Amino acid sequence: MSILILAEHDGKHIKQSTRQAVTAAGAWQLPVHLLVTGSNSTDLASEAAGIAGVAKVLHADAAQFEHPLAEDVAALLVQLGTDYKVILSAHTAFSKSVLPRVAALLDVAMVSDAISITAPATYVRPIYAGNVLTTVESSDAIQVVTVRATSFAAAAGGASAEVAAVNVPASAGLSRWIREDKTVSDRPELSSARVVVSGGRSLAERFDELLEPLAHHFGAALGATRAAVDAGFAPNDIQVGQTGTIVAPELYFAIGISGAMQHLAGMKDSKIIVAINHDPDAPIFQYADYGLVANLFDAVPELTKALS
Repeated sequence: MSILILAEHDGKHIKQSTRQAVTAAGAWQLPVHLLVTGSNSTDLASEAAGIAGVAKVLHADAAQFEHPLAEDVAALLVQLGTDYKVILSAHTAFSKSVLPRVAALLDVAMVSDAISITAPATYVRPIYAGNVLTTVESSDAIQVVTVRATSFAAAAGGASAEVAAVNVPASAGLSRWIREDKTVSDRPELSSARVVVSGGRSLAERFDELLEPLAHHFGAALGATRAAVDAGFAPNDIQVGQTGTIVAPELYFAIGISGAMQHLAGMKDSKIIVAINHDPDAPIFQYADYGLVANLFDAVPELTKALS
């Protein structure tokens, strides 16, 4: 038996979260197969074949996967999945729409957001916004699992796995792709950035003015609290937290962030946390490695200037 991982990509490169899922799959010590879907995606399949730890790449190249829909990817995984012990993916927005469908169609339970795996079927996953860790065990013949990518190191390159084409079932036709609106930025992807500079609602209309120069100095990704996003000061795609992106960078700046439970769930695994807040009793200081009690409208420009 083997492990099947659903690979994610941006049309040009395999995402780092997939490399981290490959590392997580090492817990089973079984051959790892990577499923790459796409249209005219030979280069992506070749890149996937170079990931260390991957024994085989299943390449599903079809017009319907130019913009993959959850129903079509799920149907393909169900077609392939009966030959595997584990169907695995990173816990991303896309996989969260695909793997629950797969589990339902296979009539098995699903384990989501695992941060630790003890083969063959025991997992640790956070609940209550990460305040409680629960250990669960699945007795199903096929394990369907998503993993929190930030809990695992990314697999290296340098391998040369076999690439095999797979038959693709006809499109379900239950939904259709209309369009996508992307935010184009030269900043690193939030989920994989080494440094993240995040701000809260208190930054108000000066969110970009204060944070972008600091982020530029570090080559960092920008992040925001849900309150800042809901207030319209920051775009939805940079929200960090329980209902946003989970991050664990080497350095995390929490600027004007009080430390609500929902936000902490998305960033408290950061290696170093630097907090700037005017409230000395803000909960964020309980998690920060370095804390500065100051007016952020004065402190952030001074910090940026000092680093320049």
